[in-house]
Amino acid sequence: MYESDFGGLGPRDREMQETLAERWGWLVAFGAIALIGGLLGFIAIVTATVASVYLIGIMMLLSGFAEVAHGIQSRRWSRFFLWILIGALYVVAAAMIFVAPLFAAVILTWLLGVVLIFAGGVRTFLAFSMRPQRRWGYVLASGLLTILIGVVILIGWPASSLWALGIFLAVDLIVIGSAWIAMGLALRDVAHPRSGSM
Repeated sequence: MYESDFGGLGPRDREMQETLAERWGWLVAFGAIALIGGLLGFIAIVTATVASVYLIGIMMLLSGFAEVAHGIQSRRWSRFFLWILIGALYVVAAAMIFVAPLFAAVILTWLLGVVLIFAGGVRTFLAFSMRPQRRWGYVLASGLLTILIGVVILIGWPASSLWALGIFLAVDLIVIGSAWIAMGLALRDVAHPRSGSM
């Protein structure tokens, strides 16, 4: 059953693919949970915004502890002090996020708008440099759309802080969930091919 489907893969890759194919239901379930979470995020957009801020805070806290641990393992005093300082700044920033998540959302939303405008500008510049190539217009449209989203966020700031991060989280969960569901269903067709399929 698997030989024809995974013939181009190495033994280890084929074994991992077979294992995933046998557990396609878990992938679909995970995707469905993420998809439902994204849809709920659109319904409760402020809650999704706060959740995204807390997620950023957790990542910063973990990064801070990792920097401190790296600094402790460092042999030289200058590096030790630098890593400890960076880690402490991450931990303090994470603590501020947990204490005042809505204020943190205001700051993060402003940064998001600026980053989107900058990224869109870079993408637009790259699109014009790709002009002799085919489909450079798609890159240009993507860059201009990114700039537009960033401008809309900054024009509506700070009120946009209540919805911008939540929308990004909700869309991300929907995209991830849809991708996992599609992958799981594709693996199901590999694990359980229909009779009569070639």
